[in-house]
Amino acid sequence: MSSHPFLSLIGNPAWENLTPEHIREDITLALEKSEANLQQIRDLKPEEINFHNTVKALENASYELYYAWGLVTHLDSVCNSDELREVHNEMLPAVSAFGAKISLDAELWKALQLFDEKNESFSLNPIDLRLLEETLLDFKEAGADLPNEKRQRLEEISQQLAQVTQKFSEQVLDATNEWKLTIREEDKLKGLPETAREAARQTAIEKLGEEEGQDAWVFTLHAPSMLPVLQYLEDDEIRKEVWSASNNLCVNAPYANEPLIRQIIKLRQEKAEILGKDNFADAVLARRMAKNGAKADKFVSELRDKTVPFFQQENKELEEFKAEKTGTPVGGLQPWEVGFWSEKLKKERYDFDDEDLRPYFPIQSVLKGMFELATQIFGLTIKEQPTHYKGKTIDNGLSTGATPQSVWHEEVRFYDLVDSHSGKHLGSFYADWHPRSSKRAGAWMNYFKTGEPTDNGDREPHLGLICGNLTAPTPTKPALLTHYEVETVFHEFGHLLHHLCGNVPHRSLNGVNVPWDFVELPSQIMENWCWERESLDLFARHHETNETIPEDLFQKMLRARNFMAGNTMMRQLAFAKLDLHIHRKLARQEFDSLESSLQETLKGYLPKRKTTPRTIALRFSHLFSSPVGYAAAYYSYKWAEVLDADAFTRFKKEGIMNKETGIDFREKILSKGNSVPPDQLYRDFMGRDPEVEPLLIRSGLK
Repeated sequence: MSSHPFLSLIGNPAWENLTPEHIREDITLALEKSEANLQQIRDLKPEEINFHNTVKALENASYELYYAWGLVTHLDSVCNSDELREVHNEMLPAVSAFGAKISLDAELWKALQLFDEKNESFSLNPIDLRLLEETLLDFKEAGADLPNEKRQRLEEISQQLAQVTQKFSEQVLDATNEWKLTIREEDKLKGLPETAREAARQTAIEKLGEEEGQDAWVFTLHAPSMLPVLQYLEDDEIRKEVWSASNNLCVNAPYANEPLIRQIIKLRQEKAEILGKDNFADAVLARRMAKNGAKADKFVSELRDKTVPFFQQENKELEEFKAEKTGTPVGGLQPWEVGFWSEKLKKERYDFDDEDLRPYFPIQSVLKGMFELATQIFGLTIKEQPTHYKGKTIDNGLSTGATPQSVWHEEVRFYDLVDSHSGKHLGSFYADWHPRSSKRAGAWMNYFKTGEPTDNGDREPHLGLICGNLTAPTPTKPALLTHYEVETVFHEFGHLLHHLCGNVPHRSLNGVNVPWDFVELPSQIMENWCWERESLDLFARHHETNETIPEDLFQKMLRARNFMAGNTMMRQLAFAKLDLHIHRKLARQEFDSLESSLQETLKGYLPKRKTTPRTIALRFSHLFSSPVGYAAAYYSYKWAEVLDADAFTRFKKEGIMNKETGIDFREKILSKGNSVPPDQLYRDFMGRDPEVEPLLIRSGLK
């Protein structure tokens, strides 16, 4: 075992060695090495400065540090513990401070400027020139041109933001884990699907113990547990209790998040003003496709205007449906009634229930079919490899003879991805799909390593990961996913392909390191294959019979696809509007109540309910769980959805399984990273600029 396991760059991580007691020493050493690397650049004489010892050296200077810190933050996300949290938070200020100071370092900035003025910079090849230009912009955008006092304050803000946003993330996790509802009377579970009942019984055994849990059902605020309750359970009081717990998450002490949000947005606004911008949105969007907050806000507002008629009609129909079925006057619904009555209306209108599809989506079949789709369309072959957890080999039914790969949890799987034509190993990835109390909520993709060219002309393999909180297996059934969860798997896999197919010779320009309103294109376009008969037949297989989805059920699924599409669209637009309002307006003014201000702004985006739900702000991890994250950029999901709906029209025209089209997408989008501006990449693939009509048509809003 290495004496510094977090700094071992050879091979894949040995997770059993990555324990909290090594973090302090390893990260401290990595900080020292990174600082020494930067000092070498500072010490260069003007005549010595060239591309490799300045621009490229700067990109590589902190690689070991950020690789090690990436392992730490990943473990904090998937194996959170008191011991890990303590040392993570102890080292966070030093790592944040180091990262913040690089682009504010006057000597490094001078070295870059000196190289930019040299004749050599004019003869760079296009990709090296792109790295130089992006690095110069990074420094300028960070405030490198500012006086020393302002640069110092920006460093302080970065450190403070890292700490406050980490606290926000921890409080969402802790508040979610703290709440549970135990039911002991089976007659209260009327309407709940058998899959959800089994999962609740399994949760009871895990949380209450084998003996006590055998006669109980436990529900939590994790999505696979909570959502079936709100959709199907007939007991109105239990639905209200679950909804209320979710609605009030992080409202009160000890997990009250409003004070943290106030600190975060104040710091972000101060940072924007130091950088000469009116607001944080303008500061972060300057180099994204939207360019500024006003344009992003206009995009959201215009989509809202197109959505409003459908949104209003859907809510009117839902209220009338409930009144008809209950013999009561037409009126508003309680928020805990919406999912329940929506599901009943969908069932009556389309004779379709989401649970009807669940038997056709066992997770291993979904993954196998998705990988086969990647082979047929993108020319990629994915091979699962054996794993071991804490020295014990995990039996996943594999007989490859390969050396088992270390994983951080026994449920984690490991895969290699190779080019089908050349057999070249492009990269590998981990997959961790099910919830547990030590794991943060949601689904995400990330990466550990970005391969670069080697001396022999090859490229080092990339290393990435995908995580989710999907329906878990029970003692009697495999993990049977909802169709929405299948879309989630495909979405994160799209991000992963963007990383693993990256073929740019500079790490910082590779893979998902693109403007954030473009980064969702590769992920969201993958969701389209979850709706096509030809592709569904690859992975939608009944867990008992291996049969594909019957045609009549498939047609019902298609007819129900855009059920409540206006509400679905408006929900995402409301999140985007909330985000932009906070970072363009609220952060610049005094306000008494965060919630009251947001409710006022979102009047035209939120449906009227008998009880007004709180906004998602206090648990909105996308915005407040990292120094930047999706802050002022949540609109990116809809922006990229315009791109993905439009780009998929080419697949529809040329064949959804057409390998030539798929290879073209891989070559012109997935492999290019940020080597070319995103609007140019899109034109290279589509031959034109994007159009909004395909999204409106696909969503049934045209």
